[in-house]
Amino acid sequence: MTTPKSIRHVALAMIGLMLPFALSGCVTDRAYGEAPGIEIAELEELPAPSLENLYVIGPQEALEIEVVGAERLSGTYLTDGEGRISFPLVGLLDLGGLAPNEAAELIANLLRGSYLLNPQVRVIPSQIPPPTVSVGGQVNEPGEYPVLGRQSLLRVVHQAGGLAEYAKLDDVLILRSVAGRRYIGAYNIQAIQRGNYGDPIVYPNDIIVVGDSPSRRRLDSVLRFAPLLSTSAILIDRIGR
Repeated sequence: MTTPKSIRHVALAMIGLMLPFALSGCVTDRAYGEAPGIEIAELEELPAPSLENLYVIGPQEALEIEVVGAERLSGTYLTDGEGRISFPLVGLLDLGGLAPNEAAELIANLLRGSYLLNPQVRVIPSQIPPPTVSVGGQVNEPGEYPVLGRQSLLRVVHQAGGLAEYAKLDDVLILRSVAGRRYIGAYNIQAIQRGNYGDPIVYPNDIIVVGDSPSRRRLDSVLRFAPLLSTSAILIDRIGR
């Protein structure tokens, strides 16, 4: 078995890639653009995030940071537009995308040794927003949607108004960060609807993107302007799907 390249920042979990394309009767080409640091992961499903890390720090958030025994370092800090704060002694810290416990560990590690022997740090958000998932691409109502309890991909897509006219059913992505690594799961939503494989669970902070079908757009464009001389139209698509 070939050894996979080292995964640097992103692992790509491609799920259900070889399912038959329903209309054409042939396998859809699911090649992907292999950007630096992206590769196929030897996973059958996306890893689930830790329960305590479902909330992550974002931009323009107020954080109560307490350093036990160091009152001059403790106080309220406001993150900037990129989730960063300026913290005494250690300078600019990028906390965006970190859970509060991860941010506390980062600050403690920076203070340990040089400034404090064994720092105890707590990071408490002033206001925790409700957990949401972001849905975009070819859905009727893209946006942020609450995730309460166990939600699946199909349920979240239905929340977003369902699939739009030009949705590419075999090109639906879930983007997720787990333990500092980004994963991308590629799904065939039509195959999920038919029960070919399970409906994946969606977690807070996931990003769902429904792809676009260029061939459907080309077909509609031709039919819109081509005069119909009979009850049917036969077209030759020389570009391919």
